[in-house]
Amino acid sequence: MKGNRIKMMAEIGLAVALSAILNLLPLFKMPQGGSVSLEMLPVLIIALRWGGIPGMITGLVYGFLQLVMGAYIVHPLQLVLDYPLAYLLVGLAGFITIDSSVNKAGGYYFRLLLAILTGGLARFFAHLISGVIFFGQYAPAGQNVWLYSAIYNGSFILPSLIIAFIIIIPVLKRLTRLK
Repeated sequence: MKGNRIKMMAEIGLAVALSAILNLLPLFKMPQGGSVSLEMLPVLIIALRWGGIPGMITGLVYGFLQLVMGAYIVHPLQLVLDYPLAYLLVGLAGFITIDSSVNKAGGYYFRLLLAILTGGLARFFAHLISGVIFFGQYAPAGQNVWLYSAIYNGSFILPSLIIAFIIIIPVLKRLTRLK
């Protein structure tokens, strides 16, 4: 049991470091923050391998690391919403049980997609609220700030989730054999 705990902690450390590296290699950057990147992938992998609590801890630690790496902060509540809380919520994916021994492959992929969407959409809602409260002034004249924030944040979170889903399938299969 102690060996598994040490292994989990080592994987969490590696995941946080890998998320930080992947954050530095965005596929596309948004003008007012956010990017299409693979930074959520290691957090999702920990959540799916070890469960929701370790996944949330991984996201929380990574969110704090992002603060050190050069966060854009306009208010203490925005700091919490966009960094530690947003990435902590990605770990919610680990509360969706994924059993690789499911007879129907479609059931496995559906649950995997559900888990990734759970974590990604939870992150999206943290950014959505932050966008409405702190960045609503960037919305075009007459546009609803909720719609503006949803479109802005969805434009980088949704592609990141799609890419993560595609990449995580072979990665999890390989890691399952190693566990």
